[in-house]
Amino acid sequence: MGRTAIHRLRLSTGLILLAYVTTHLVNHALGNVSLRAMADGLIVQRWIWQGVIGTAALYGALIVHFLLGLRALYERRDYGWRLSEALQLVLGLLVPFLLMNHIFVTRIALTQFDILKGYPQELTSFWVKSPHLGVQQVAVLIVAWAHACLGVYFWLRIKPVFTRIAPWLTAVAVLLPVLALLGFFEAGRQVLDLVHDPAWRAANLAAWQTGTAAQNAILLTERNAAILVVGGMIIATLLLRILRDLREARGGSIRVTYPQGRSVRVPIGFSVLQASLAARVPHASLCGGRARCSTCRIRVIAGSGRIPAPSAGERAVLERVGAGPLVRLACQLRPEGDIRVVPLLPPHYSFEMMRRRSWPQSGEERFVVVLVADMRDSSRLAETRLPFDTVFVIDRFVNAVSTAVTEAGGRPNQFTGDGLLAVFGLNAPPAEACRQAVLAVALIGRSVAALNQVLAAEMGMPIRFGLGVHGSNAVVGEVGLADTRVFTTLGDAANGASRMERLCKDYGCEAVISDAVCEASGLALDALPRHEVALRGRAAALVIRIVDRTEDMASLLALPPSRRLHRAPS
Repeated sequence: MGRTAIHRLRLSTGLILLAYVTTHLVNHALGNVSLRAMADGLIVQRWIWQGVIGTAALYGALIVHFLLGLRALYERRDYGWRLSEALQLVLGLLVPFLLMNHIFVTRIALTQFDILKGYPQELTSFWVKSPHLGVQQVAVLIVAWAHACLGVYFWLRIKPVFTRIAPWLTAVAVLLPVLALLGFFEAGRQVLDLVHDPAWRAANLAAWQTGTAAQNAILLTERNAAILVVGGMIIATLLLRILRDLREARGGSIRVTYPQGRSVRVPIGFSVLQASLAARVPHASLCGGRARCSTCRIRVIAGSGRIPAPSAGERAVLERVGAGPLVRLACQLRPEGDIRVVPLLPPHYSFEMMRRRSWPQSGEERFVVVLVADMRDSSRLAETRLPFDTVFVIDRFVNAVSTAVTEAGGRPNQFTGDGLLAVFGLNAPPAEACRQAVLAVALIGRSVAALNQVLAAEMGMPIRFGLGVHGSNAVVGEVGLADTRVFTTLGDAANGASRMERLCKDYGCEAVISDAVCEASGLALDALPRHEVALRGRAAALVIRIVDRTEDMASLLALPPSRRLHRAPS
């Protein structure tokens, strides 16, 4: 069974146990109403959990979930334990010990001796005969609920819906056990009064309801034996961990190398994420190595011949995030030889970024088309108008340009006060990227013309602007610190587009587009004037096309008057 399947099995069994604990707490909370309400609620609970399906689901989930907990205890290395993860594991391993008495005096007693216990019998035991068992019952409810809540948190914290439902989940997580404990204490108080009534004792504390001394002695012996078995399984797991560590120490090791030459030697069998934690190399892993979040992904740059193929579950996660060749999940990859890797996400990657699916883009080389837009005379505008008016006009211009870029299929990227830089081709082939950029020029002309009509009365003069469009191979990726990271484009595309935008002033036009972009777009642009210019920083001359009025591009490209382009036509 693959690791992803095991995680799903742990989640499904955990949810079954959570449902059981929830119904148990709700039943306890009915004690705030009356002891009779608790008894009526128990009828529903027994109908759910004491039928053939309910019993099989409950005890199957309990056994499987405990065994998976032992497996996690065995497999998890001593490195990188988060307090919350360690707490969840410890609480989960405590549950069987605390729950064992309750199982034997209720379910096993019913199956073995046909002893039918309800709340009157159990509360009498907890509050009158054996108060220490009452303390144990309270403890198991708190421990089991805390373990379940941590599991739900680990499951949902990376999902986009988490921020919306977190307040409701927190309210349930706090209020339900509080109401249950209040109901438990209120019902116990009622039993302390009723236990002195001979008629009530005769009706509720008969031998067929509480068991004979001999039957209870047998159940006690069986309970103690079960506790010893569970304890022995935990001890055996710890001993197997020691034997595994000794075997791995003699079985050879591998070296995992990170950027800047940092490396660590770990036993064969370690995952790359475990190697990072062992060497204290910062490594993103929001889900704790459960193959859910994909934030630990790496690119293998050397030693790819020494790595096993990804499992079906790992492939599914990588496909979900559009991972490229030789990209793997560090928590799942267990190299069989020396390997060199590069973590693809920053180690400080946050849950909020994960929930927004805001994936930092590592550097890669690809063909892109860059459009640079700049609003003319913004400094003079600031001198003659109030600051609020100036910001308002510039904001409307930037929004008009950004909307046009987005409609054409581009990505507004960097904002420069009174202008912006947009990128085309991040998810499109070169020809389509060029077509999108040319169409964006036409849509910008139309958008700014419409804006000028709206602002004509206030401005007294139209907004003037310049556009530069150029395409080439470039390095694209994110740079920055922590959450303050920006996507950037490095190369001739951005530099050329910026210098072409400045040429608009020399030619008295609204847009300058490189001829290569026009030709690659496949659009009818022969009517645009061609010029050959020398740009600073370039050895060879560059052929450009001049667009006097971008608004006229719409008719040149035969665009419908009200066309909105959510993506460029192929």
